[in-house]
Amino acid sequence: MSGLLNYIRSQKTRIIMSFAGVFMGAVSVGIFKIASFGVDPFQTLMAGLDAMIPIEFGTLYVIVNVVLLTFSLIADRRNIGIATFINLFLLGYITQFAYSIFRKMLPNPSVPVRVVCMIVGIVVICFGASLYMTANLGVSTYDAISIVMAYKWHWGKFKFIRIGTDLVCVISGCIIFVLAGNPIEKIPTIAGVGTIITAFFMGPLIDFFNEKFSKPLLEKKNDLQKS
Repeated sequence: MSGLLNYIRSQKTRIIMSFAGVFMGAVSVGIFKIASFGVDPFQTLMAGLDAMIPIEFGTLYVIVNVVLLTFSLIADRRNIGIATFINLFLLGYITQFAYSIFRKMLPNPSVPVRVVCMIVGIVVICFGASLYMTANLGVSTYDAISIVMAYKWHWGKFKFIRIGTDLVCVISGCIIFVLAGNPIEKIPTIAGVGTIITAFFMGPLIDFFNEKFSKPLLEKKNDLQKS
C-alpha cells in the first residue's frame, strides 16, 4: 500500500494530466456528436456499435475496451499503464454524461453552431491528447493495437498501420450503423468532414499543445520537485 502511495506522489502531475486529458477527450466526443459532422475513427466504430447494441454508451465502451485490453495483455503489456485504465473506465461514461448535457443545451443546433462545435471539438480533443500523451503513463487500448503491430510485430511503419486500423474502424462503424437500421444518408453524422479534418489537424495541433503547454508544464513541475 505504501508503495502505491509513493508511486502516486511521485507521479502526481502525470496522473493529473492523464485524468485531464481523458476528461477533455471524452467531452470532445460529446461535442462532436452535437456537431454531427463525424467523429474520430475509433468513435465511428463505437457509434455504429452504440446504434446496434441496446445498452448505455458508457458500459458499451468499457466492454469493447476490455476486449481490446485482452489483446494488449497477450501481445505486449508494456503499453498498459494507469492512463490505460483511466481511459477504459471513465471516457465512455464522461462522454455519455457530456453529450446528454450538450443535447439539452443545444437540442436543435443550426449549421453555423454545428460548425463551431466541430472546431471546438477538434481543439479540445487535441489539447486532451497532448496532456494524455505527454504524461506517458500508458496508452488507450485502441492505440496499443497499431503500436504492437508496428514496433513489436514489425508489420510496417506506424503511420501506415494506424491509417489501416482507422480505416477498418470507419468502414466497420458505418456498416454496423446501417445494419442497425439507420439510413445511408445519416452516415456523415458519424463519419464525415469532421473525421477527415480531425485526421489532418490532430497531429499539428497536438504538437503545438505539446510544445507550448504540456511539456513546459511537466518540465516546470519536475524542476520544482528537484529544487
